[in-house]
Amino acid sequence: MSGENQRHTRVILDSINDGVFTVDRNFRITLLNRAAERITGMPRAEAIGKPCWEVLRGSICESNCALKETMRTGEPIVNKALYIVNSIGERVPISVSTALLVDEKGGTIGGVEIFRDLSLLEELQKKLESRYTFADIISQNPAMLELFNVIPAVADSNSTVLIEGESGTGKELLARAIHNLGPRKDRPLVVVNCGALPDSLLESELFGYKAGAFTDAKSDRKGRFAHAEGGTIFLDEIGDISPAMQVKLLRVLQDRTYEPLGSSETVTADVRVITATNRDLQELLDAGQFRLDLYYRINVLTLRLPPLRDRKSDMPLLVDHFITHFNRLTGREIAGMAPEAMAVLMNYDFPGNIRELENIVERAFVLISGDMILPQHLPENLKPQMPNKAGDSTGTLQELEARLIMDALARNGGNRQATAKELGIHKTTLWRKMRRLGLLPA
Repeated sequence: MSGENQRHTRVILDSINDGVFTVDRNFRITLLNRAAERITGMPRAEAIGKPCWEVLRGSICESNCALKETMRTGEPIVNKALYIVNSIGERVPISVSTALLVDEKGGTIGGVEIFRDLSLLEELQKKLESRYTFADIISQNPAMLELFNVIPAVADSNSTVLIEGESGTGKELLARAIHNLGPRKDRPLVVVNCGALPDSLLESELFGYKAGAFTDAKSDRKGRFAHAEGGTIFLDEIGDISPAMQVKLLRVLQDRTYEPLGSSETVTADVRVITATNRDLQELLDAGQFRLDLYYRINVLTLRLPPLRDRKSDMPLLVDHFITHFNRLTGREIAGMAPEAMAVLMNYDFPGNIRELENIVERAFVLISGDMILPQHLPENLKPQMPNKAGDSTGTLQELEARLIMDALARNGGNRQATAKELGIHKTTLWRKMRRLGLLPA
């Protein structure tokens, strides 16, 4: 290349906002543009001739280098997400694309890598997440946002709270939010799963016992109410306790007093009580399995957590949250979930709710070898909703996408703007999809 052409090439590359560098066959840098200097923090005079991994210092340089993969296979890589460490030690999110450099005879003479600084995008994403995050609870669902609005007032009171919701909807997380936002936040939060213990053990767990109260009681033992003194006790699965135990619990809620097993001494409890159930208490009342007076005691403030199947608009937010969580936990750099995998999740009812979704993402982290969660990384019980033959995969995915859009339209009363928002796409994109899938009215 002539000197004039080299100068023109440099001017063009320096006008690009993305970082660009080229390497020879030994991966030593032969060219670095101005944006690459800015993103890496390394002057080009210092970078030229160095191995690219000493300049970029990326999270995949040692184990899964995109440029090495391209040089090995000849195949370009597009928009691979990763992190680099710049010259002052800052962690910078980027996406990279790679390609081969060849001479006139088609022989490989090196490679080129283009990388984009995603710091601003990541910052905007954090702001978006914070907008829909309240005390570690993530949602953009209208019912959940209404819940976010009342939680501060509920937390500031000392009234008993009843949290209703199916298993896995986050009842304990909500209880912790109420405790941590309230005046008792510096005192203990004690969690008791009432459904996991028989009456004989539950009573001693809650109220403690005196030495000699039963055969193995060699010394006094404090109960959970004593451990929660000044703080909060969270009684999960309150609907599972027996009528006999309900009477004992009623006294604590009514008089704030109790007696440890084997003791005639009355103890006063300065404890806020939060209860939760995944059962329909009204059905238990009608069946005579739950005391009406206890129900009125715990039903002072009632908060209802909707199931995940009624919060489908939260799916992308929750999946991103869990991917970020497991990336930090495992040291991985999984970029996200492929649209076809997300479509499968959006078409699933999640009987296990958010806990089940978390387990699904964790399972994918075990199985995944690349940087994107694909349909084959999802559990077997979801696979009947996925294409099972390569030959008809397009039609099956189209049917799945059509069902997904129709279900979302039904949930939003036919409102396309609300449907597009729930699906995380622009309304014009939704219109194009509906036209392609034959869902528009004739």
